[in-house]
Amino acid sequence: PPPRPAPAPRLRRRPSSATSPRQPPPPLPRARCAGGWGRGMKGAIYSLNSALAFIAALGLLRAGGTWIPVNPRNSERDNVEILVRFGCEALFFQEAFREPAAEAREKLGELRVAVSLGGASPAGGSSQGETLDDFIAGVPPEAPEVEMKGSDILTIPMTGGTTGLPKGVMLSHRNMLAIEYAIRTRYAAAQRPVILCAAPMTHVGGRIALTSMTSGARFVILEKVDLQVILRTIEKQRITHFFLPPTAIYSLLDQPNLDDCDLSSLESLSYGSAPMSLTRLKQALRRFGPIMRGGFGQTECPMFIAGLPQEDHYEDRDPSSGKLAPDRILRSVGRSTVISEVAIMDDDGELLGPGELGEIVVKGPNVSEGYYGDPEETAKIRRNGWHLTGDIGVLDEDGCLTIVDRKKDMIITGGFNVYSTEVEQALLAMPGIALAAVIGVPSERWGEEVRAVVVPAAGAELSEAEVIAAAKERLGGVKAPKNVEFADDLPRTPVGKIDKRSLREPYWAGRTRRV
Repeated sequence: PPPRPAPAPRLRRRPSSATSPRQPPPPLPRARCAGGWGRGMKGAIYSLNSALAFIAALGLLRAGGTWIPVNPRNSERDNVEILVRFGCEALFFQEAFREPAAEAREKLGELRVAVSLGGASPAGGSSQGETLDDFIAGVPPEAPEVEMKGSDILTIPMTGGTTGLPKGVMLSHRNMLAIEYAIRTRYAAAQRPVILCAAPMTHVGGRIALTSMTSGARFVILEKVDLQVILRTIEKQRITHFFLPPTAIYSLLDQPNLDDCDLSSLESLSYGSAPMSLTRLKQALRRFGPIMRGGFGQTECPMFIAGLPQEDHYEDRDPSSGKLAPDRILRSVGRSTVISEVAIMDDDGELLGPGELGEIVVKGPNVSEGYYGDPEETAKIRRNGWHLTGDIGVLDEDGCLTIVDRKKDMIITGGFNVYSTEVEQALLAMPGIALAAVIGVPSERWGEEVRAVVVPAAGAELSEAEVIAAAKERLGGVKAPKNVEFADDLPRTPVGKIDKRSLREPYWAGRTRRV
């Protein structure tokens, strides 16, 4: 069983702050249970990353509440809809988001709690809620503990929304304890991790802070992903661990002053949330050394479905050799973790053997309780005791898992299955291409045809014919794009993933079928 958690550390109340493992957390709302707080009360934090935002989230959870993560980089309309849909009863907000907070309060009716986390307001004027200092005033240091069950819901994060309206995923205390155990295992060798939190706290890359605290870590919190600020912070704060999605790592590698930065304190740079280009991964390994750590998870089963530790990036798991592991391993997301069991399932619900392509399924204590208020959608992602990830993949004889594509991103052209990730990897291996997204668009002849949207690297000159010809040479005529569109950038979801849905939408608008 997971070890008993150590006392939670305290966040110092200042921007870009750190934790201290020797001090108890601020008393925030635990002693106010009799005044309306209680187990299961839903509360939201409407804020960019800040120490106060993390304090509010910790306090809400210690009071027995359920945290509804709200990403301020979503549209205000979508965030208000989320707050109303999930019936938030408490709202902590930065003054920069006073207007959507006020709109949500109007639609929700009387909130039990509305607390301003301060900060500059774009419109000026007075705050719409009491301050955090006022809220915790008079709370004794030893507030009563709130008894929680393992099945109680700790947080309801939203799915990415890349295939429709975001769904709320119920993660229980049992789920998060399992994740915490896996994190403690990961950091077991670290003397005292110094973790940079640059990803939004609503994303798993940011929420890791809340589940990593029992490792005795010190946290440095950045408001947003700014690569120059990240590089300066690594040097100044001697960061040991941090997470970035692949697209941000590509940009980090392209920073002109990268070679002038002292990154010697880094022990791991975790990547995930989207497939990593093999070419760029090798570049990162050459530049950063043996610190790259791959991971595969999803909102419904966070972080630890599979992982590729630092040593697995090298031949014979020996980083000192300097020889990289075979491409089949580097393309993979590694093996199942200490808390997961992974398999491949066919459309009839039968488990498949090594080398056979099918849907990736998983069992483990980190699998969520399902979608909030939506048992029908929950039933669609459960089969024979397994959680269905919606990803197509294959396991090899050594248990390494390779993701081929999202089921919904697979393109069927002329009766052949084309996996968009495979085409994207081929395009990203070409000189002069910085980013690429591949989608299926309607075709009278083929049903769907392959279309690529490409962002050229700085200074590169590319033509459509050149890209198509190179793709045909690598992939053959069926998989190669029929058309190539050039763009200055690609649309992203609020958590940094490439938003293929918005790329596809103009081509499929008004059609009853999407394949």
